[in-house]
Amino acid sequence: MKIVGVSACPTGIAHTYMAQEAIEKECKKRGFDVKIETQGSIGIENELTQEEIDEADVVILAVSITIEGLERFEGKKIYYADVNECISNTTEVIDKAIEFSRG
Repeated sequence: MKIVGVSACPTGIAHTYMAQEAIEKECKKRGFDVKIETQGSIGIENELTQEEIDEADVVILAVSITIEGLERFEGKKIYYADVNECISNTTEVIDKAIEFSRG
């Protein structure tokens, strides 16, 4: 399973990076290939390439704000999750994203 995504919160500080870390940690624990781009207060970091997006089974958008570059994900299965949900219920978010990708 290959998962990519974006995390972004209103202030672009703590929760953006906490969500990224939580998603990546859970995915790696499951043996998944994962990369999460952050759109925080200092801009876009860990930017996804179009190739990474194209190869992904599902895209997780852990966002509480409008993000830049949403058009890059056109045609992909996109699972939307709140940033806080990704931090506090990471396992459930990943399970739901996988189920969504297969549906």
